[in-house]
Amino acid sequence: MTTQASIRVIVADDQAAVREGLVLLLGTMPGITVVAEAGDGEEAVAMVAEHHPDVVLMDLGMPGVTGVEATRRVRQDHTDTQVVVLTTYASEELVLEALSVGALGYLTKSATKDAIARALSAAAAGQAVLDPGVQHTLIQAATRSRPAPAPAPADRLTAREIDVLKLIAAGFGNREISRHLFISEPTVKTHVNRIFAKTGSKDRAQASEYARKHRYTD
Repeated sequence: MTTQASIRVIVADDQAAVREGLVLLLGTMPGITVVAEAGDGEEAVAMVAEHHPDVVLMDLGMPGVTGVEATRRVRQDHTDTQVVVLTTYASEELVLEALSVGALGYLTKSATKDAIARALSAAAAGQAVLDPGVQHTLIQAATRSRPAPAPAPADRLTAREIDVLKLIAAGFGNREISRHLFISEPTVKTHVNRIFAKTGSKDRAQASEYARKHRYTD
């Protein structure tokens, strides 16, 4: 009789108490083995490269390299490793961002032990499992009709660039934008440079004026 291989998991969460609790919890689940833990996104990527797990259980709101950026790097460089998000919030922005960079599952930290076990098993088999609240968020995002901004067809800003532009107009710096959108500061800088190029802005003041003129601000 062949014994089914254990699912090898890395736990990534910047809160030590939460991370250690998850490691202990997963240790009680048959068929799941925690091979490493990480306290931030950079460490999570490094641990994946070292241990080659089946699944990373990933928090999103981590300092430095965020969970979203870490997920993107894991899925880009280690295609055999899946990512299941386990985080506090399930806002539309976070859900869509995480799924767009390759997360296969998305749970909130109110998920039960059984729900976490199911999500890890499903991800290891290449199947997606989403928290019921996350499913509702995706349905709302898919069915909601968003009004288009006032005509500014030449700029061709992406949805993420519009998000960044709105925060620039609100007076946010790159670090604040990074924390607000759960993306890395280098990613923010890239978006800002593209916004300047597309809108013909020389600085943040001109970009803010552009946002107001074309009604990108709320």
